[in-house]
Amino acid sequence: MKTPDLNALVQQFLEHKLTLALAESCTCGLVASQLAPATGVSEVLLGSVVTYHIEAKQKLLGVKKETLATYSAESQQTTNEMALGLHRHLPAADVCVAVTGLCGPGGAETPDKPVGTVFVTILLGGHAYEYRQQFSGTSDKLRAQAAQFIYEKLAELLDRRKTLAGSVQLRSVGG
Repeated sequence: MKTPDLNALVQQFLEHKLTLALAESCTCGLVASQLAPATGVSEVLLGSVVTYHIEAKQKLLGVKKETLATYSAESQQTTNEMALGLHRHLPAADVCVAVTGLCGPGGAETPDKPVGTVFVTILLGGHAYEYRQQFSGTSDKLRAQAAQFIYEKLAELLDRRKTLAGSVQLRSVGG
């Protein structure tokens, strides 16, 4: 996304009066740093934590050792626990986003989970939205694609929220 698009995303958060918190692993803080120049971001972004190493995931976000041992640090289960842990520590965050994945060789790379596999969990309105996406390219390109994907999903969810709020309003006015 280009800066004007990120400005529009931040404006969506402002319109909905929502705040945002991020737990980033494979993106290493890229999502937060790209949002930083957007107009109004200081009213939206509560914070971001980079939990690249499993120890950081465990100690800062409460990801269980069993989850890491069973599913790996690069899994939907881990991303879900990252998002829930973030929300526990920042309950004022209306939207919590967690991302982890394989942006380079090694780690939990397997035939069914190759390099470029990224997992995202977005907590919004009491619901967890889970995404698994496959990207390709260099490590830098993978991180950039993951960040772009997160912005797109946030915009979609906020658009959906606006549409649902409008239809509820219309029903109550007409009904």
